[in-house]
Amino acid sequence: MSETPFVFEYKNYPLIPIKFFSKERETPMIDALLDSGGDFIVIPYAIAKYLGLKLKKAGCVDTAAGETTLYKTVLNMVIFDEDQKYTYENLEVHVSDRNDLPVLLGRNPIFEDHEIIFQKHQNKLILQPIPHQ
Repeated sequence: MSETPFVFEYKNYPLIPIKFFSKERETPMIDALLDSGGDFIVIPYAIAKYLGLKLKKAGCVDTAAGETTLYKTVLNMVIFDEDQKYTYENLEVHVSDRNDLPVLLGRNPIFEDHEIIFQKHQNKLILQPIPHQ
């Protein structure tokens, strides 16, 4: 991973532009919500269906929007800013059976790989890569 930070415009919500892809398809650019309260990445069922992903039932969870059934799958994700991109390959994500939730980027792997800096008054969200030893 590059040591160059990712810098995003930050207004009302911490949104990060990403794309998901599988062997068959790739999504258009998606603004994903950085979710410090979530443990993992959660995508709506519609994205999993679009990508043709195989799902394995993981269980039910309570969310702010109500109960949802989650499934596990593996896919690839690319994070973009104006100057660079980074690809996570074979990333385990959870799929919600609901389609009224945004893509949520939980602590694993984003918070594990980056120092997260909110510069609210400068309208910036910065992901500073953490060097892994």
